[in-house]
Amino acid sequence: MMAKIYNQSGEIIGDIDLPEKIFNLKINPNLVHQAYVTQLANSRQVLAHTKGRGEVRGGGKKPWRQKGTGRARHASIRSPIWKGGGVAFGPTKERNFKKKINKKMKKQALLMALSSKVKDNQFLIVNDFYFENSKTKEAFLALKKVSANLTGYRESKKIKDSILIITPKHDKNIKRSVGNLQFAKVISAGDLNIREVLENKFLILLKDSLPILSGTSR
Repeated sequence: MMAKIYNQSGEIIGDIDLPEKIFNLKINPNLVHQAYVTQLANSRQVLAHTKGRGEVRGGGKKPWRQKGTGRARHASIRSPIWKGGGVAFGPTKERNFKKKINKKMKKQALLMALSSKVKDNQFLIVNDFYFENSKTKEAFLALKKVSANLTGYRESKKIKDSILIITPKHDKNIKRSVGNLQFAKVISAGDLNIREVLENKFLILLKDSLPILSGTSR
């Protein structure tokens, strides 16, 4: 499976043979959806928490005696029916939204997501990026030239389609250069996950990232 290699000026500089076991898989939408939902659920933070009557401060003494007052009997001012009391059936931090998925299924779903980007012509291979002194302006111009080769890429003053740049390792130069570009994001091949692939419309893969994705290099 052949693909073009571009430089950061958007010019074709060669060809590369992409492994079909990564970029030419049959898509299973149910598996991709399952892996995506699992990652969303496992990254969810439980913030809302209310206190029950056993957690609210005070209320150790009966507000008044049991009989003889003409009023309803109460054991504690921290009852949920009292103002300032505990909350009945409120959300707590003990809620668990975790989901499980087989490791092989998770990996296969990621590869299917990559294959879908290739089939939709939303995938590009660049030899390398280098921006002198980590200049945002240089990064913007380079991405503008490279993205011209992406099918259906939309760029205007207000709207720019999202681009995910996949690097072979953590690259401070590239990350700092695109840090102020809202439409671009950088991730290393070792940290690549299905959420990042699906939530960004276009992928730009640096050539040296291929061995990492194929598992022949770590």
